[in-house]
Formats: sequence, C-alpha cells, structure tokens
Amino acid sequence: MNVILKTSVVCVASVVLLTAVAASGFAQAPGAEATHLEVAYDDDHKSQCVDVYLAKSDKPTPAIIFIHGGGWRAGSKKHVPGWLTAFVAEGRLSVVAVEYRFTDVETHPAQVNDCLRAVQFVRHNAKKWNIDEKRLGVTGGSAGGHLSAYVALHDDVADPESDDPVKRHSSRVACAVSFAGPTDWSLLSSIDHRHPAYRQLIGYEPGTPAADLAPKLIKDVSPISFVSKDDPPIMQVHGDKDDIVPLAHASNLHRKLEAIGVTSELVVIPGGDHGVSGAGGDTAKRSTAFVQRHLLSPSSR
Repeated sequence: MNVILKTSVVCVASVVLLTAVAASGFAQAPGAEATHLEVAYDDDHKSQCVDVYLAKSDKPTPAIIFIHGGGWRAGSKKHVPGWLTAFVAEGRLSVVAVEYRFTDVETHPAQVNDCLRAVQFVRHNAKKWNIDEKRLGVTGGSAGGHLSAYVALHDDVADPESDDPVKRHSSRVACAVSFAGPTDWSLLSSIDHRHPAYRQLIGYEPGTPAADLAPKLIKDVSPISFVSKDDPPIMQVHGDKDDIVPLAHASNLHRKLEAIGVTSELVVIPGGDHGVSGAGGDTAKRSTAFVQRHLLSPSSR
C-alpha cells in the first residue's frame, strides 16, 4: 500500500499507570460485552479463538484486531481496552480480540502465525460480521505490541491457491498501534534484558547468553526485520524508563520506518515504565486520534 511520509516523536508529560493490568497490558472496559465468544479461527489448539465485538451500523465498519500481552505466556483476550470499546459503543468500528498459543504450548513462530491467521479469519467473515475488510487495524501492549508490529510489518501470507479458504485472504492491515512492544531481539546483545520471556519465546532457557541465540531466530522474531516501503502507518507508545522493553526497541523501529518514508509516530512517556501499555488519559486520546486518521477517515478508504 502507498503511504505518505509523516513522522513524529511526541513526548507526553504525564501518564496514568494501571497496575491492575500487568498481565494483559490493558484495563477492560466496564460493561463491554462480546457479540460472539470463543470463535475458533484454527484447530491446532484450543486457544486459537477470537471474541468479536460488533458495532451496530447500517454500513460495514472498520475493525481493530486486539492482541493481548503477558510475555507470550499469560494474559487474556478478555481484557479489551476502553478506548477500543468506546469505538464499538459509538458504532464506529468493531473489535476482534485474539487468543493465541503461549510459549508453554509452542514457541515462535506459533504466536505470530496465529495472529496473522486471525487477520485472515476476520476477512473471511467480514461480510457476515458487517466489517469493511479493506480497513482493518491491529493493536496490543507488551507482547501484544510485539505481535501487532509483526503483523503490520510482515509480508502478506495470503495463498490464493490454498485449499483452506481462510488462507486465501490477505493478512495485511491498514494501521497499527503498539504499546511498549519489543521489536528488535538484536538489542539483547547490547542492552541488558533480564525478563525471561525474550528467550523463552524463541525456545531458549532464561539466562541463555545473547551470543548463544541463533541469529536466524533473532532476525525472524524481530518485527524490525520486515520493514519495507509498503508498510502501513504505525504508532508506538513507550516509556523512557521502561526496564523490561527498553525504549531503543521503539526508537530504532521509528527511525527505520522514517528513513524509508513510512508513516510513523512515536509517543514517548517521560518517566514511564512498562506500565504505559495500560495508559489512559492523553495517551488513550492520541491512540484514538491515530485510528481516526488512518482507519476511520474518508481518505483511509
């Protein structure tokens, strides 16, 4: 898809940290109710299901695919962020919350494969769910931020000749919002990453020296590896005091996108730690505005 150069780094003076959302990265919106629950998008594992929150509209609406966090090993699709359910309540867009295989079931690339298929599954059901298949976005925090960026940057996995009708659909999205998501595993060799999830995701024991990690896996698990000129607009929200996912993950990706002319917006939270994935207030307003510009505006069609 063609994009117009539009890059910026935004600093937000304050942030509300939601400590109750450590596992998912987001606070669930009060009273949020799914239209469809536990809809299977594949049959390899019981976790491969989505919850669907459909907006009431006479016309097909855009949709956001929400991917929860939790170190690729925990968390739940049930915790849909309030800024998304507000769109649903207003009848402006639908939300599809994805569950995926955790690393105690299977390691990378199971998680990214599940999320890419979930996008294809939404397109396969777009007519039934009154969704505009040309206007799909993706968002998530922490591990969900990583998976969101991966989905947005990865090449299309559609296979027009497949016997599986879901696989025939495109996996590309129109925009992405990543909250505190890791993007570049090569940083493990230069910055201390103590959280065990980085290594567990690619099949290594916690504490394995970075020099012992397979270069092929480091490259393939990193969303930054897939940056290309046809990538959709991406917004990243990150705290400059995040000691779980260092800010370099977001800033490096931002610079690489900027260098080739992809629309990129980096919102840096001064003093913010990894809890920014559950930020409200001005940060939620900025993510809402980003989605309005790149998914809901007439020019995004």
